[in-house]
Amino acid sequence: MTDSETLDGDVGSESSPDSDDGAESGPDSDEGIESDERADGDEHESPVDELTWETTDSGVDYTCPGFDVRRDDVVLPDGTETDFHYVDEPAAIVVLPFTPDGDVVVIEEWRQAVGRINRGLPAGSAEPEDDDLAAVARRELTEETGYEAGSVEHLFAAEPANGLLNSVHHYFLARDCEPVGEQDLDFNESIRVDVADYEELLGDVVEGEIRDGRTVLGITRYELADRWR
Repeated sequence: MTDSETLDGDVGSESSPDSDDGAESGPDSDEGIESDERADGDEHESPVDELTWETTDSGVDYTCPGFDVRRDDVVLPDGTETDFHYVDEPAAIVVLPFTPDGDVVVIEEWRQAVGRINRGLPAGSAEPEDDDLAAVARRELTEETGYEAGSVEHLFAAEPANGLLNSVHHYFLARDCEPVGEQDLDFNESIRVDVADYEELLGDVVEGEIRDGRTVLGITRYELADRWR
């Protein structure tokens, strides 16, 4: 892993009952393969993968704080014209925050969609004007927990459900996290802060006691990454 403070920054449904699933596939090109058609001189056109859908129009059908439901008019590889709906939302960050003693700062938060309290890692969404996701990681950690990180490091990025939504989740490792003040929560956030022993937290993930997908992915990826360092 490299120590970095910056980095570059589908509800999927079709109206056609004959489609197999709601997954999208983006354009794909093979390095070193030249197209038979040439635009200008040495400029080549990249081949289009046969699985690619053509988007002919796009619009927002529903909007609310945090995300939109977008509709794309598409042409499938067999020529079928249909539409596809998915959640359109900004990038999100997930923080794995360690205290100087090696414990992990975790949160317990009410999740209305599943009707229960969710235990997991601090997380939040980037704003349109955010161009430094490391700074977003610091901000969300402090707002949700009242802790401030001594350092932050980007771990990896993942698409949590790209058949339903287009969001990318960026995971950050935060070290030397210390409490500096009170939480600064949004009006619709109900969050309690706790500190957990890392090995006990890992055990809860492995045993299925923690069901939050972002936390399960973050902890297991962090744990397994040592094997490839």
